[in-house]
Amino acid sequence: MKKIGVSLAVSFAACAALGLSASAAQPHSSYWYPEQLLKWSPGADPDAKFNRGSIPLQERFTGDKVNANASKDPKIVALSALNAGTSGVPSQGSDKFAANTFGYWQYVDKLVYWGGSAGEGIIVPPSADAIDAAHKNGVPIMGTVFFPPSVYGGKYDWVKQTLQQKPDGSFPVADKLIEVAKTYGFDGWFINQETEGGTPADAQKMKEFLKYLEARKSPSMQIMWYDSMTKDGAISWQNALNDKNEMFLQDKQQKVSDSMFLNFWWRDLAGSAAKAKSLGRSPYELYAGIDVEAKGYDTGIQWDMLFPQGKPAATSLGIYRPDWAFNSAENMKDFFARENKFWVGQNGDPSRTDTNQAWKGMAHYVAEQSPVNRLQFVTHFNTGSGQQYFVDGKLVRDKGWNNRSLQDILPTWRWMAESKGTALKPSLDWSDAYYGGSSLKVEGTLSPANATTLKLYRTDLAIEPATKLSVTYKTSQKPGMKVALTFAGPKEETVYLDVKDKVQPGWTTETFNLTPYKGKRISSISLVFDSKETIPAYAINIGKLSISSVKQEQSSSLPAVKDLKITGSDFRDGIYGDARLEWTALEQDVKQYEIYRVLPDGKEEFLGATPNNVYYVPEMKRSNKEDMTVLKVVAVNGQYRAGQAAAAAIKWPAYPKPAARFKTDKTLVAPGEQVKLIDQSTEVTEEWLWTIDGASPSTSTDKQPVVTFAEEGVYSVTLTAKNSAGQDSVTKQALITVRKDAGAAVNLALGKAAKADNACGPAEGAANAVDGKVTGNSKWCALGNLPHWLTVDLGAEKTISGFVLKHAEAGGEWAGFNTSDYTVQVSADGVTWTDVLEVKGNRAGETNDAVALVKARYVKLNIVKASQGGDTAARIYEFEVRGLQ
Repeated sequence: MKKIGVSLAVSFAACAALGLSASAAQPHSSYWYPEQLLKWSPGADPDAKFNRGSIPLQERFTGDKVNANASKDPKIVALSALNAGTSGVPSQGSDKFAANTFGYWQYVDKLVYWGGSAGEGIIVPPSADAIDAAHKNGVPIMGTVFFPPSVYGGKYDWVKQTLQQKPDGSFPVADKLIEVAKTYGFDGWFINQETEGGTPADAQKMKEFLKYLEARKSPSMQIMWYDSMTKDGAISWQNALNDKNEMFLQDKQQKVSDSMFLNFWWRDLAGSAAKAKSLGRSPYELYAGIDVEAKGYDTGIQWDMLFPQGKPAATSLGIYRPDWAFNSAENMKDFFARENKFWVGQNGDPSRTDTNQAWKGMAHYVAEQSPVNRLQFVTHFNTGSGQQYFVDGKLVRDKGWNNRSLQDILPTWRWMAESKGTALKPSLDWSDAYYGGSSLKVEGTLSPANATTLKLYRTDLAIEPATKLSVTYKTSQKPGMKVALTFAGPKEETVYLDVKDKVQPGWTTETFNLTPYKGKRISSISLVFDSKETIPAYAINIGKLSISSVKQEQSSSLPAVKDLKITGSDFRDGIYGDARLEWTALEQDVKQYEIYRVLPDGKEEFLGATPNNVYYVPEMKRSNKEDMTVLKVVAVNGQYRAGQAAAAAIKWPAYPKPAARFKTDKTLVAPGEQVKLIDQSTEVTEEWLWTIDGASPSTSTDKQPVVTFAEEGVYSVTLTAKNSAGQDSVTKQALITVRKDAGAAVNLALGKAAKADNACGPAEGAANAVDGKVTGNSKWCALGNLPHWLTVDLGAEKTISGFVLKHAEAGGEWAGFNTSDYTVQVSADGVTWTDVLEVKGNRAGETNDAVALVKARYVKLNIVKASQGGDTAARIYEFEVRGLQ
């Protein structure tokens, strides 16, 4: 673990455990319904500061294209769900390695952060880390306003609420959309109205709404309209720009929206292009949509209609759900392979995209763009997630993480490895890094015949006096490496900087003086690998590549941040705690702020980093009954040099005694059948004492003992949980029933009559929850306000022993949609109900809950918290009631 050699006296603030005025809690990205948005204000939203993008939109350029077929005129917009759901999205990344760290920004001109649902919210700004990653790469990013079709829970009231207009002519929702974009620092909105029920008057009002947005938004803010609503107010996808939808793009001399996304079934793009020109608009402001959500690069597309051979592209290209690459991948390595094929084609080389396959990759059609156009330029080839985190080659975190705000500008070309023989293979490697979670790895057989030039970055960098280039690498062999710089000019020139060809342990940095080339402009950066001898298993990791002025290199260390404070902290079970940190941003150029936890032994653990001046410290586990945990914030400059540390501390509450809790895997058993007692006591428990009436053994000190019962009967179980602070006991009377006919227990609910409070549609009614099917999307889904309920009539009084629920994940959906909190009640008459089960904080895709035997005819499932986040839609693929007929 890295130690930051700075005294705590630099800046120290202590916060008592119970003395904070605000709780912490994980901040989440925003989402709203129209009425909620109207009530929103950044000052009243405790999460708003965490949801700001912190990196301004960078400029970028298109240099000499590497693919002869590619064009610089058509653009690409990607409508991508960068997170699995709308609700429950952490504002600043999370502790998971697997994340959609999209990395082919060079082919995208704008990105729509796709999201929104009837069960969560329909107005969705981009998450802060997505804003930062897009802006770092020079890509504008837009939020989504999604009015769902009625079959997906859409309500026309939401359209009406959005279009409400004050007597002074203003549209309050439009004003709020502008306020959100300005507050969070993103670049506009994609507006998708697909809810049926509109009228011609509504269409006119929508046009006025869009014109109002155009008139009041900043020049850099963009509005994109989706081809769905027509001038008569109906939902009728035109798959073209025509007389029925042109009013949402242009109204005579007035712009209504900046661009339009054409629906997927286009046939006459030439006609749409001509229509755009007749309105005084560029055909490249039309984005012909392709839907790749289901099949990715196996989707059949009429490429020749959009990009006719030897002719200019008809329109620009809109890609719906390229996040397919992540959603369909088995792991992160597979994700990166799928992304590469999607964007670059099956050859894996953007300069060679001709194949027999229909899908040639986006590099075949559009020229790549680059934001590498000013000093200083530093990359660690950090993808924005990792299994570990390194600082200057030292391991400071040994567990997964993701945060797209930390993603570096990745190589422009992935990959262009040129050789007269067998080229070495480049890849992004998460097993080792110099700074962050990944590095560039190059491997293969290196020999004179296999000498390889790896082209990496398109650049436009002016070499100033006293400019330096440095490369940091690690290999157990001779590096056999040169850095190649190509200079722009009437006659292209390339120079080669030789890395010392000797074996050196660990990470090694070589620095080159570029002053002899001052005044020249670097147009590309490559690495060249060659060897006079054959090295069969050559492997090298490149951990850092940097070009900067000496002044930037020698910039003084950053001071400690000021006004560091803990604005909130929560504690759970006495041994888990989190915190919200805030400080005054430094006026100097700061790359990021890093947050560390000081462990009781003095070692320091990296918790995360952000370019923002607020940070949420995820729930930490108390270490060795410590009384206080110190947190440090360190500013890091553009050369990734750490400054002085500021510190604050959390005081833990008194160490708690345990709370005893348990369940059993079954409550109805035959004589001699095993029963597992499952401890659910709080984690501070150090000793267990079980007393089980009539069982063998009748007592146990195991955490989760297994017992049997020889005789029929009804038996109670007691658990006493102990630690140094005290003890707690719980007894469940008449919990275990032993009967010879226990093996006859069945699913009593199968095929029985079921009712529910709501359904997402005719095909997702209550009967699906008791049909015995999980595949084929056979589920009960309910929209609307919580709680949701489902009742089952068993047909007659039955003896019930437990319940099995198959939640969203069991049916193949995102785990974030698994039911969190629910209760089960039983009744003899369907009127008076008795509670028999309460579950809180479930995350599993399938739950099995045994209860003490109870007789009832009716069973009621109450969904109290329908998902892991804010989605209020119930998703139950099966509800089994276990027991005897």
